[in-house]
Amino acid sequence: MFHPRRTLRVLLLPLAAGLALTALPAQTAQAASTLTNGGFESDGAGAAAPAGWSEYGTTAASFSESGGHSGSYRLSHWSSSAYKVETYQYLSGLTNGNYKLTAWVRSGGGQNSAYIALKNCGGTEQRTNLPVSASGWIRIVVPVSVTNNQCTISINSDANAGNWINVDDLTFASGTGGTTIKGSDVSSLAKSEALGGTYKNSSGTTGDALAILKSAGQNYARVKVWVNAADGYNGKAEVLALAKRIKAQGMKLLVDFHYSDTWADPGAQSKPAAWAGHSYSQLKTDVYNHTYDVLNALKAQGTTADMVQVGNEINGGMLWNEGSTSNWSQLAGLLNSGYDAVKAVNSSTQVALHLAKGGDLNGTRWWFDSAVANGVKFDVIGLSYYGYWHGSLYDFQTTLDDAASRYAKPVFVAETAYPFRLDSEDSHENIINLESELVSGYPATTAGQTRWMNDIASIVEAVPNGRGLGVFYWESTWTAVTGNGWDPTDASSGNGWENQALFGYDDKALPAMAWFSHR
Repeated sequence: MFHPRRTLRVLLLPLAAGLALTALPAQTAQAASTLTNGGFESDGAGAAAPAGWSEYGTTAASFSESGGHSGSYRLSHWSSSAYKVETYQYLSGLTNGNYKLTAWVRSGGGQNSAYIALKNCGGTEQRTNLPVSASGWIRIVVPVSVTNNQCTISINSDANAGNWINVDDLTFASGTGGTTIKGSDVSSLAKSEALGGTYKNSSGTTGDALAILKSAGQNYARVKVWVNAADGYNGKAEVLALAKRIKAQGMKLLVDFHYSDTWADPGAQSKPAAWAGHSYSQLKTDVYNHTYDVLNALKAQGTTADMVQVGNEINGGMLWNEGSTSNWSQLAGLLNSGYDAVKAVNSSTQVALHLAKGGDLNGTRWWFDSAVANGVKFDVIGLSYYGYWHGSLYDFQTTLDDAASRYAKPVFVAETAYPFRLDSEDSHENIINLESELVSGYPATTAGQTRWMNDIASIVEAVPNGRGLGVFYWESTWTAVTGNGWDPTDASSGNGWENQALFGYDDKALPAMAWFSHR
Protein backbone atom coordinates (compact mmCIF):
# COMPACT_ATOMS: atom_id res chain seq x y z
CA MET A 1 0.00 0.00 0.00
CA PHE A 2 1.33 3.43 -0.89
CA HIS A 3 -1.00 5.13 1.56
CA PRO A 4 1.09 5.90 4.65
CA ARG A 5 -0.60 4.82 7.83
CA ARG A 6 0.16 5.94 11.33
CA THR A 7 -1.60 4.63 14.41
CA LEU A 8 0.58 5.31 17.46
CA ARG A 9 1.51 8.88 16.57
CA VAL A 10 -2.09 9.96 16.05
CA LEU A 11 -2.44 9.89 19.83
CA LEU A 12 0.33 12.45 20.08
CA LEU A 13 -1.21 15.14 17.87
CA PRO A 14 -0.52 18.49 19.52
CA LEU A 15 -3.16 21.03 20.38
CA ALA A 16 -1.70 23.19 17.64
CA ALA A 17 -3.05 20.86 14.95
CA GLY A 18 -4.58 22.78 12.10
CA LEU A 19 -3.18 26.17 13.12
CA ALA A 20 -1.49 28.31 10.49
CA LEU A 21 2.28 28.27 10.30
CA THR A 22 2.65 31.91 11.22
CA ALA A 23 6.18 31.87 12.54
CA LEU A 24 9.28 29.73 12.50
CA PRO A 25 11.37 28.76 15.51
CA ALA A 26 15.02 29.65 15.59
CA GLN A 27 16.92 27.68 12.96
CA THR A 28 19.96 25.59 13.79
CA ALA A 29 22.57 25.61 11.06
CA GLN A 30 24.10 22.36 9.84
CA ALA A 31 27.81 22.11 10.42
CA ALA A 32 28.43 21.45 6.74
CA SER A 33 27.09 23.02 3.58
CA THR A 34 25.75 19.70 2.31
CA LEU A 35 22.30 18.23 2.82
CA THR A 36 22.09 15.84 5.77
CA ASN A 37 20.06 12.62 5.67
CA GLY A 38 18.39 13.37 2.36
CA GLY A 39 17.35 9.71 2.10
CA PHE A 40 15.86 9.57 5.64
CA GLU A 41 17.85 6.41 6.37
CA SER A 42 19.56 7.56 9.58
CA ASP A 43 16.79 6.88 12.09
CA GLY A 44 14.60 4.08 10.74
CA ALA A 45 10.83 4.12 10.99
CA GLY A 46 9.02 6.34 13.42
CA ALA A 47 11.55 9.14 13.78
CA ALA A 48 9.66 12.22 14.88
CA ALA A 49 12.34 14.53 13.55
CA PRO A 50 14.70 12.67 11.21
CA ALA A 51 18.38 13.42 11.79
CA GLY A 52 19.36 16.74 10.26
CA TRP A 53 15.76 17.90 9.93
CA SER A 54 13.53 20.12 12.05
CA GLU A 55 9.74 20.32 12.17
CA TYR A 56 7.19 23.01 12.81
CA GLY A 57 3.42 22.99 13.17
CA THR A 58 1.57 19.70 13.61
CA THR A 59 4.83 17.89 14.20
CA ALA A 60 3.19 14.53 14.85
CA ALA A 61 2.12 14.51 11.20
CA SER A 62 5.75 14.45 10.00
CA PHE A 63 7.73 11.24 10.43
CA SER A 64 9.96 8.68 8.76
CA GLU A 65 8.60 5.24 7.86
CA SER A 66 9.35 2.19 5.77
CA GLY A 67 8.97 2.19 2.01
CA GLY A 68 11.62 4.45 0.55
CA HIS A 69 12.21 5.29 -3.07
CA SER A 70 15.68 3.75 -3.17
CA GLY A 71 16.51 2.88 0.45
CA SER A 72 14.42 1.46 3.25
CA TYR A 73 12.78 4.63 4.56
CA ARG A 74 11.07 7.83 3.48
CA LEU A 75 9.63 11.00 4.98
CA SER A 76 5.83 11.07 5.20
CA HIS A 77 3.27 13.69 6.12
CA TRP A 78 -0.04 12.22 7.29
CA SER A 79 -2.60 12.54 10.04
CA SER A 80 -6.13 11.38 10.75
CA SER A 81 -7.00 15.03 11.45
CA ALA A 82 -6.43 18.19 9.45
CA TYR A 83 -2.85 19.37 9.80
CA LYS A 84 -0.25 21.92 8.78
CA VAL A 85 3.37 20.88 9.07
CA GLU A 86 6.77 21.88 7.75
CA THR A 87 9.84 19.63 7.71
CA TYR A 88 12.90 21.73 7.01
CA GLN A 89 16.69 21.85 6.98
CA TYR A 90 18.84 24.97 7.14
CA LEU A 91 22.12 25.01 5.24
CA SER A 92 24.85 27.57 5.85
CA GLY A 93 28.33 28.11 4.53
CA LEU A 94 27.18 27.73 0.95
CA THR A 95 29.20 29.16 -1.90
CA ASN A 96 26.96 31.64 -3.67
CA GLY A 97 25.70 30.52 -7.06
CA ASN A 98 23.01 28.44 -8.74
CA TYR A 99 21.76 25.31 -7.02
CA LYS A 100 19.14 22.69 -7.71
CA LEU A 101 17.25 20.53 -5.25
CA THR A 102 16.12 17.16 -6.59
CA ALA A 103 13.54 15.05 -4.77
CA TRP A 104 11.44 11.95 -5.36
CA VAL A 105 7.86 12.44 -4.26
CA ARG A 106 4.39 10.93 -4.12
CA SER A 107 1.10 12.45 -3.05
CA GLY A 108 -2.44 11.20 -2.66
CA GLY A 109 -3.72 14.71 -3.37
CA GLY A 110 -6.50 16.66 -1.70
CA GLN A 111 -4.28 19.05 0.27
CA ASN A 112 -4.80 22.78 0.36
CA SER A 113 -1.12 22.86 -0.57
CA ALA A 114 1.77 20.41 -0.67
CA TYR A 115 5.11 21.64 -1.94
CA ILE A 116 8.87 21.79 -1.54
CA ALA A 117 10.40 25.23 -1.25
CA LEU A 118 13.86 26.76 -1.18
CA LYS A 119 13.73 29.93 0.88
CA ASN A 120 15.90 32.38 2.80
CA CYS A 121 18.49 31.90 0.07
CA GLY A 122 18.91 35.62 -0.59
CA GLY A 123 16.28 35.99 -3.30
CA THR A 124 12.73 34.99 -4.14
CA GLU A 125 11.43 31.82 -2.53
CA GLN A 126 11.20 29.01 -5.10
CA ARG A 127 8.41 26.43 -4.84
CA THR A 128 7.47 23.27 -6.67
CA ASN A 129 4.17 21.54 -5.92
CA LEU A 130 4.07 17.80 -5.36
CA PRO A 131 2.22 16.24 -8.32
CA VAL A 132 -0.64 13.93 -7.42
CA SER A 133 0.77 10.44 -7.90
CA ALA A 134 -0.33 7.59 -5.66
CA SER A 135 0.95 4.87 -7.97
CA GLY A 136 4.61 5.75 -8.44
CA TRP A 137 7.44 8.05 -7.42
CA ILE A 138 7.94 11.23 -9.43
CA ARG A 139 11.15 13.25 -9.54
CA ILE A 140 10.85 17.02 -9.18
CA VAL A 141 13.47 19.75 -9.12
CA VAL A 142 13.59 23.15 -7.45
CA PRO A 143 16.30 25.52 -8.71
CA VAL A 144 17.42 28.55 -6.76
CA SER A 145 20.08 31.25 -6.83
CA VAL A 146 21.92 31.48 -3.49
CA THR A 147 23.24 34.97 -2.82
CA ASN A 148 23.69 35.04 0.97
CA ASN A 149 25.63 31.80 1.58
CA GLN A 150 22.63 30.00 3.08
CA CYS A 151 19.37 28.32 2.15
CA THR A 152 16.47 26.52 3.82
CA ILE A 153 14.98 23.38 2.30
CA SER A 154 11.32 23.26 3.29
CA ILE A 155 8.78 20.44 2.82
CA ASN A 156 5.24 21.68 3.47
CA SER A 157 1.76 20.24 3.83
CA ASP A 158 -1.44 22.16 4.53
CA ALA A 159 -3.72 19.16 4.51
CA ASN A 160 -7.09 17.70 5.35
CA ALA A 161 -7.58 14.59 7.43
CA GLY A 162 -6.11 11.55 5.70
CA ASN A 163 -4.12 13.47 3.07
CA TRP A 164 -0.57 12.21 2.62
CA ILE A 165 2.74 12.84 0.91
CA ASN A 166 5.98 10.84 0.67
CA VAL A 167 9.37 12.47 0.05
CA ASP A 168 12.73 10.75 -0.38
CA ASP A 169 16.22 10.89 -1.88
CA LEU A 170 16.72 14.64 -1.76
CA THR A 171 19.93 16.07 -3.18
CA PHE A 172 21.09 19.68 -3.18
CA ALA A 173 23.95 20.57 -5.49
CA SER A 174 25.23 23.16 -7.91
CA GLY A 175 23.15 23.34 -11.06
CA THR A 176 20.56 25.27 -12.96
CA GLY A 177 16.98 24.47 -13.85
CA GLY A 178 14.20 25.77 -16.00
CA THR A 179 12.65 25.07 -19.37
CA THR A 180 13.04 27.06 -22.59
CA ILE A 181 9.64 26.38 -24.18
CA LYS A 182 6.54 27.90 -22.63
CA GLY A 183 4.17 27.70 -25.53
CA SER A 184 0.69 27.07 -26.80
CA ASP A 185 -0.97 26.07 -30.06
CA VAL A 186 -2.89 29.00 -31.54
CA SER A 187 -3.94 27.39 -34.84
CA SER A 188 -7.62 28.27 -34.36
CA LEU A 189 -7.02 31.96 -33.62
CA ALA A 190 -7.28 33.52 -37.08
CA LYS A 191 -10.59 31.82 -37.87
CA SER A 192 -11.94 32.67 -34.43
CA GLU A 193 -11.16 36.35 -34.90
CA ALA A 194 -12.63 36.38 -38.42
CA LEU A 195 -15.89 35.02 -36.99
CA GLY A 196 -16.07 37.56 -34.19
CA GLY A 197 -14.13 35.88 -31.39
CA THR A 198 -12.73 38.25 -28.79
CA TYR A 199 -10.11 37.85 -26.07
CA LYS A 200 -9.64 39.72 -22.82
CA ASN A 201 -6.95 39.92 -20.20
CA SER A 202 -7.74 38.86 -16.64
CA SER A 203 -9.04 42.36 -15.87
CA GLY A 204 -11.55 42.19 -18.70
CA THR A 205 -9.85 44.50 -21.18
CA THR A 206 -10.21 43.30 -24.77
CA GLY A 207 -6.95 42.86 -26.63
CA ASP A 208 -4.84 40.79 -29.01
CA ALA A 209 -4.85 37.18 -27.79
CA LEU A 210 -1.18 36.78 -28.66
CA ALA A 211 -0.25 39.89 -26.69
CA ILE A 212 -2.25 38.60 -23.71
CA LEU A 213 -0.49 35.24 -23.89
CA LYS A 214 2.90 36.93 -24.24
CA SER A 215 2.25 39.17 -21.23
CA ALA A 216 1.48 36.02 -19.23
CA GLY A 217 4.88 34.59 -20.16
CA GLN A 218 4.31 32.59 -23.36
CA ASN A 219 7.47 32.59 -25.50
CA TYR A 220 6.66 30.07 -28.25
CA ALA A 221 3.63 29.51 -30.51
CA ARG A 222 2.67 26.38 -32.43
CA VAL A 223 0.69 26.58 -35.69
CA LYS A 224 -0.60 23.69 -37.81
CA VAL A 225 -0.48 23.55 -41.60
CA TRP A 226 -3.06 21.82 -43.79
CA VAL A 227 -2.46 21.51 -47.53
CA ASN A 228 -5.85 22.62 -48.94
CA ALA A 229 -8.40 22.90 -46.13
CA ALA A 230 -12.10 23.05 -46.99
CA ASP A 231 -12.63 26.19 -44.89
CA GLY A 232 -9.64 28.05 -46.29
CA TYR A 233 -7.81 28.24 -42.97
CA ASN A 234 -4.51 26.80 -41.73
CA GLY A 235 -2.95 26.88 -45.19
CA LYS A 236 0.22 28.61 -46.33
CA ALA A 237 -1.27 32.11 -46.51
CA GLU A 238 -2.83 31.94 -43.05
CA VAL A 239 0.36 30.55 -41.50
CA LEU A 240 2.40 33.36 -43.05
CA ALA A 241 0.04 36.00 -41.64
CA LEU A 242 -0.06 34.44 -38.18
CA ALA A 243 3.70 33.99 -38.14
CA LYS A 244 4.18 37.74 -38.59
CA ARG A 245 2.04 38.38 -35.53
CA ILE A 246 3.79 35.71 -33.48
CA LYS A 247 7.26 37.00 -34.29
CA ALA A 248 6.12 40.59 -33.66
CA GLN A 249 5.37 39.52 -30.09
CA GLY A 250 8.92 38.25 -29.74
CA MET A 251 7.84 34.63 -29.66
CA LYS A 252 9.45 31.69 -31.42
CA LEU A 253 7.52 29.65 -34.00
CA LEU A 254 6.81 25.93 -34.29
CA VAL A 255 5.23 24.87 -37.59
CA ASP A 256 3.25 21.62 -37.38
CA PHE A 257 2.87 19.90 -40.77
CA HIS A 258 -0.13 17.55 -40.91
CA TYR A 259 0.42 16.58 -44.59
CA SER A 260 -3.35 16.43 -45.01
CA ASP A 261 -6.32 18.65 -45.80
CA THR A 262 -7.79 17.96 -42.36
CA TRP A 263 -6.88 16.61 -38.94
CA ALA A 264 -4.00 14.15 -38.88
CA ASP A 265 -3.76 12.13 -35.65
CA PRO A 266 -3.34 8.50 -34.52
CA GLY A 267 -6.70 7.57 -36.03
CA ALA A 268 -6.45 9.41 -39.34
CA GLN A 269 -3.56 10.21 -41.66
CA SER A 270 -5.37 10.80 -44.95
CA LYS A 271 -3.49 12.14 -47.95
CA PRO A 272 -4.36 15.60 -49.30
CA ALA A 273 -6.75 15.46 -52.24
CA ALA A 274 -4.08 16.97 -54.47
CA TRP A 275 -1.78 14.03 -53.72
CA ALA A 276 -4.35 11.27 -54.12
CA GLY A 277 -3.19 8.49 -56.41
CA HIS A 278 0.44 9.60 -56.29
CA SER A 279 3.11 6.93 -56.20
CA TYR A 280 5.36 6.55 -53.19
CA SER A 281 8.17 8.23 -55.10
CA GLN A 282 5.93 11.16 -55.97
CA LEU A 283 4.73 11.44 -52.35
CA LYS A 284 8.32 11.90 -51.21
CA THR A 285 8.60 14.77 -53.67
CA ASP A 286 5.25 16.15 -52.49
CA VAL A 287 6.41 16.17 -48.88
CA TYR A 288 9.66 17.88 -49.77
CA ASN A 289 8.09 20.52 -52.00
CA HIS A 290 5.23 21.36 -49.65
CA THR A 291 7.52 21.60 -46.62
CA TYR A 292 10.11 23.66 -48.49
CA ASP A 293 7.47 25.97 -50.00
CA VAL A 294 5.86 26.93 -46.69
CA LEU A 295 9.11 27.27 -44.77
CA ASN A 296 10.90 29.20 -47.50
CA ALA A 297 8.01 31.65 -47.69
CA LEU A 298 8.23 32.12 -43.93
CA LYS A 299 11.95 32.75 -44.20
CA ALA A 300 11.47 35.20 -47.08
CA GLN A 301 9.18 37.38 -44.97
CA GLY A 302 11.56 37.35 -42.02
CA THR A 303 9.69 34.84 -39.85
CA THR A 304 11.86 31.74 -40.11
CA ALA A 305 10.49 28.73 -38.25
CA ASP A 306 12.44 27.85 -35.12
CA MET A 307 11.11 24.29 -34.97
CA VAL A 308 9.15 22.07 -37.36
CA GLN A 309 7.11 18.95 -36.81
CA VAL A 310 7.34 16.57 -39.74
CA GLY A 311 3.94 15.00 -39.19
CA ASN A 312 1.37 15.27 -36.41
CA GLU A 313 0.82 12.46 -33.89
CA ILE A 314 2.26 9.92 -36.29
CA ASN A 315 1.85 6.85 -34.08
CA GLY A 316 0.82 4.82 -37.14
CA GLY A 317 2.84 6.79 -39.66
CA MET A 318 1.49 9.35 -42.14
CA LEU A 319 0.12 9.60 -45.68
CA TRP A 320 -1.62 6.26 -45.37
CA ASN A 321 -1.26 3.69 -46.73
CA GLU A 322 2.13 4.34 -48.31
CA GLY A 323 3.58 5.87 -45.13
CA SER A 324 2.12 3.47 -42.61
CA THR A 325 4.28 1.94 -39.87
CA SER A 326 3.55 -1.39 -41.55
CA ASN A 327 6.15 -0.27 -44.10
CA TRP A 328 8.91 1.42 -42.15
CA SER A 329 11.31 1.85 -45.04
CA GLN A 330 8.74 3.94 -46.91
CA LEU A 331 7.72 5.91 -43.82
CA ALA A 332 11.40 6.64 -43.22
CA GLY A 333 11.74 7.95 -46.76
CA LEU A 334 8.79 10.33 -46.30
CA LEU A 335 10.03 11.59 -42.94
CA ASN A 336 13.52 12.16 -44.29
CA SER A 337 12.09 14.09 -47.25
CA GLY A 338 10.49 16.44 -44.75
CA TYR A 339 13.68 16.67 -42.70
CA ASP A 340 15.79 17.45 -45.74
CA ALA A 341 13.39 20.19 -46.86
CA VAL A 342 13.51 21.84 -43.42
CA LYS A 343 17.30 21.86 -43.37
CA ALA A 344 17.49 23.11 -46.97
CA VAL A 345 15.61 26.23 -45.91
CA ASN A 346 17.41 26.78 -42.63
CA SER A 347 19.93 24.36 -41.16
CA SER A 348 19.38 25.58 -37.60
CA THR A 349 15.63 24.91 -37.56
CA GLN A 350 15.00 21.95 -35.26
CA VAL A 351 13.02 18.99 -36.62
CA ALA A 352 10.71 17.19 -34.23
CA LEU A 353 8.92 13.87 -34.58
CA HIS A 354 5.63 13.85 -32.70
CA LEU A 355 3.77 10.92 -31.17
CA ALA A 356 0.63 10.76 -29.03
CA LYS A 357 2.24 8.31 -26.61
CA GLY A 358 3.13 10.46 -23.61
CA GLY A 359 2.57 7.68 -21.08
CA ASP A 360 3.34 4.66 -23.27
CA LEU A 361 6.91 3.58 -22.58
CA ASN A 362 6.87 0.42 -24.68
CA GLY A 363 5.01 2.05 -27.57
CA THR A 364 7.38 5.01 -27.66
CA ARG A 365 10.41 2.73 -27.56
CA TRP A 366 9.05 0.54 -30.36
CA TRP A 367 8.34 3.54 -32.59
CA PHE A 368 11.64 5.35 -32.13
CA ASP A 369 13.69 2.15 -32.15
CA SER A 370 12.11 1.43 -35.52
CA ALA A 371 12.77 4.97 -36.71
CA VAL A 372 16.43 4.81 -35.71
CA ALA A 373 16.85 1.36 -37.26
CA ASN A 374 15.48 2.73 -40.54
CA GLY A 375 17.72 5.77 -40.59
CA VAL A 376 15.09 8.42 -39.80
CA LYS A 377 16.66 11.82 -39.13
CA PHE A 378 15.35 14.04 -36.34
CA ASP A 379 16.58 16.50 -33.72
CA VAL A 380 13.86 16.55 -31.06
CA ILE A 381 11.15 14.24 -29.70
CA GLY A 382 7.66 15.64 -29.09
CA LEU A 383 4.99 13.74 -27.18
CA SER A 384 1.32 14.48 -26.65
CA TYR A 385 0.28 13.81 -23.07
CA TYR A 386 -3.32 14.12 -21.96
CA GLY A 387 -3.74 12.66 -18.49
CA TYR A 388 -7.26 11.43 -19.15
CA TRP A 389 -6.03 9.33 -22.12
CA HIS A 390 -2.32 8.63 -21.87
CA GLY A 391 -1.62 7.09 -18.47
CA SER A 392 -0.56 8.39 -15.08
CA LEU A 393 1.92 11.15 -14.33
CA TYR A 394 4.32 8.40 -13.29
CA ASP A 395 3.90 6.78 -16.71
CA PHE A 396 4.45 10.16 -18.32
CA GLN A 397 7.69 10.89 -16.49
CA THR A 398 8.98 7.37 -17.10
CA THR A 399 8.33 7.63 -20.84
CA LEU A 400 9.72 11.16 -21.18
CA ASP A 401 12.89 10.39 -19.26
CA ASP A 402 13.46 7.17 -21.16
CA ALA A 403 13.06 8.84 -24.55
CA ALA A 404 15.54 11.58 -23.64
CA SER A 405 18.10 9.06 -22.42
CA ARG A 406 17.59 6.23 -24.91
CA TYR A 407 17.87 8.45 -28.00
CA ALA A 408 20.04 11.22 -26.48
CA LYS A 409 17.61 13.84 -27.77
CA PRO A 410 15.80 16.79 -26.19
CA VAL A 411 12.13 16.13 -25.45
CA PHE A 412 9.08 18.35 -25.10
CA VAL A 413 5.35 18.07 -24.62
CA ALA A 414 3.87 18.93 -28.00
CA GLU A 415 0.32 18.89 -26.64
CA THR A 416 -1.42 18.83 -23.29
CA ALA A 417 -4.50 20.52 -21.84
CA TYR A 418 -6.97 20.26 -18.99
CA PRO A 419 -10.58 21.38 -18.43
CA PHE A 420 -11.46 24.28 -16.15
CA ARG A 421 -15.14 23.23 -16.19
CA LEU A 422 -17.22 20.40 -17.65
CA ASP A 423 -20.32 22.06 -19.14
CA SER A 424 -20.41 23.36 -22.72
CA GLU A 425 -20.67 26.96 -23.80
CA ASP A 426 -22.04 25.97 -27.21
CA SER A 427 -24.43 23.17 -28.16
CA HIS A 428 -21.63 20.74 -29.00
CA GLU A 429 -20.76 18.17 -26.33
CA ASN A 430 -17.32 18.64 -24.88
CA ILE A 431 -14.75 15.89 -25.38
CA ILE A 432 -14.11 15.78 -21.63
CA ASN A 433 -17.37 16.46 -19.81
CA LEU A 434 -17.68 13.92 -16.99
CA GLU A 435 -16.14 13.81 -13.54
CA SER A 436 -15.23 10.18 -14.20
CA GLU A 437 -12.98 11.28 -17.08
CA LEU A 438 -10.81 13.55 -14.95
CA VAL A 439 -7.40 12.78 -13.49
CA SER A 440 -7.60 12.03 -9.76
CA GLY A 441 -6.50 15.03 -7.75
CA TYR A 442 -7.13 17.52 -10.55
CA PRO A 443 -10.69 18.87 -10.51
CA ALA A 444 -12.28 20.59 -13.51
CA THR A 445 -11.78 24.03 -12.01
CA THR A 446 -9.50 26.95 -12.78
CA ALA A 447 -7.34 25.82 -9.85
CA GLY A 448 -7.27 22.25 -11.14
CA GLN A 449 -6.28 23.38 -14.63
CA THR A 450 -3.52 25.56 -13.19
CA ARG A 451 -2.25 22.74 -10.97
CA TRP A 452 -2.17 20.35 -13.93
CA MET A 453 -0.07 22.67 -16.04
CA ASN A 454 2.36 23.51 -13.23
CA ASP A 455 2.86 19.82 -12.47
CA ILE A 456 3.37 18.90 -16.13
CA ALA A 457 5.96 21.68 -16.41
CA SER A 458 7.70 20.42 -13.26
CA ILE A 459 8.02 16.91 -14.69
CA VAL A 460 9.46 18.21 -17.97
CA GLU A 461 11.86 20.45 -16.06
CA ALA A 462 13.10 17.41 -14.12
CA VAL A 463 14.18 15.44 -17.22
CA PRO A 464 17.85 14.57 -16.57
CA ASN A 465 20.75 16.31 -18.28
CA GLY A 466 18.70 19.38 -19.15
CA ARG A 467 16.92 17.58 -22.01
CA GLY A 468 13.40 18.68 -21.03
CA LEU A 469 12.69 21.63 -23.33
CA GLY A 470 9.19 22.58 -22.20
CA VAL A 471 5.50 22.39 -22.97
CA PHE A 472 2.94 23.49 -25.55
CA TYR A 473 -0.65 23.87 -24.36
CA TRP A 474 -3.00 22.68 -27.05
CA GLU A 475 -5.37 25.24 -28.60
CA SER A 476 -5.26 27.91 -25.92
CA THR A 477 -7.43 30.26 -28.02
CA TRP A 478 -10.08 27.81 -29.25
CA THR A 479 -13.08 29.33 -27.53
CA ALA A 480 -16.71 28.76 -28.50
CA VAL A 481 -17.30 30.92 -31.58
CA THR A 482 -20.10 30.04 -34.00
CA GLY A 483 -18.62 28.55 -37.16
CA ASN A 484 -15.23 27.73 -35.66
CA GLY A 485 -15.94 24.05 -35.03
CA TRP A 486 -14.16 20.76 -35.47
CA ASP A 487 -15.11 20.02 -39.05
CA PRO A 488 -13.60 22.31 -41.70
CA THR A 489 -16.21 21.02 -44.16
CA ASP A 490 -19.16 21.93 -41.90
CA ALA A 491 -19.61 25.53 -40.74
CA SER A 492 -22.28 24.42 -38.27
CA SER A 493 -20.01 22.01 -36.43
CA GLY A 494 -19.34 22.90 -32.82
CA ASN A 495 -16.29 23.09 -30.59
CA GLY A 496 -15.74 20.31 -28.06
CA TRP A 497 -12.69 22.00 -26.56
CA GLU A 498 -13.78 25.39 -25.22
CA ASN A 499 -13.72 24.07 -21.65
CA GLN A 500 -9.98 23.39 -22.07
CA ALA A 501 -8.96 26.73 -23.59
CA LEU A 502 -6.91 29.27 -21.66
CA PHE A 503 -9.67 31.86 -22.03
CA GLY A 504 -12.89 31.42 -20.09
CA TYR A 505 -16.51 31.51 -21.19
CA ASP A 506 -16.39 35.25 -20.44
CA ASP A 507 -13.39 35.46 -22.84
CA LYS A 508 -11.06 36.45 -19.99
CA ALA A 509 -7.57 35.01 -19.55
CA LEU A 510 -7.66 32.16 -17.06
CA PRO A 511 -5.39 31.73 -14.01
CA ALA A 512 -3.74 28.70 -15.66
CA MET A 513 -1.76 31.10 -17.83
CA ALA A 514 0.43 31.50 -14.75
CA TRP A 515 2.23 28.29 -15.76
CA PHE A 516 3.88 30.24 -18.59
CA SER A 517 5.96 31.88 -15.87
CA HIS A 518 7.01 28.49 -14.52
CA ARG A 519 10.79 28.35 -14.27
